[in-house]
Amino acid sequence: MRNSGTSFADGADMPAKNADLHGNVPDHSAVALLLIDVINDLEFPEGEQLLELALPMAGRIAALKRRAREEDVPVIYVNDNFGRWQSDFNHVVEHCLLDDVRGRPIVQKLQPEPDDYFVLKPKHSGFYSTTLDTLLDYLRAKTLILTGVAGNICVLFTANDAYMRDFRLVVPRDCTASNTPEENEHALQQMQRVLKADIRPSAELDWGKLRREE
Repeated sequence: MRNSGTSFADGADMPAKNADLHGNVPDHSAVALLLIDVINDLEFPEGEQLLELALPMAGRIAALKRRAREEDVPVIYVNDNFGRWQSDFNHVVEHCLLDDVRGRPIVQKLQPEPDDYFVLKPKHSGFYSTTLDTLLDYLRAKTLILTGVAGNICVLFTANDAYMRDFRLVVPRDCTASNTPEENEHALQQMQRVLKADIRPSAELDWGKLRREE
């Protein structure tokens, strides 16, 4: 979550909250789109295998993100710091775009935009030791659309924690990827059966219905 860098001394008047934080992204939204670990260099032993499955996924997430922006749904990058404790999200993006890394084609399709939100996570779940709870509370989100990699690890762990916090879950089956199709399908079935996730393909999402559901 971005910070303007402005600080206020004790007792100073805080500025009034804008009706619209960033022009395109509302202060409040019942629905939020999460992109999990898509800014990823894939420089690990199974990375080549995952790239083959994740590259077509990235195109579908990009289309889903465009639709979310049209619908004024906030986009949140929930990304691992990959052990770079002295880095920040911008440095992770630059590393994946400018260095000769395996995951660059995916990051090129899914580059963050200035009014997107981001949360860096140290472990598998997007909620563990992060500000995601605070951000979602601020946005008043009730339904989370989860996308990204790996479907059977970080997406699944984030979905578990979201379910325990009473969020409604949408995990479009064409917007997650794991090391194998079988592992991804098993994770999707688990999320549908145990976490009550809607796993219909991204093109079938009804944005108006997602907003209306209480």
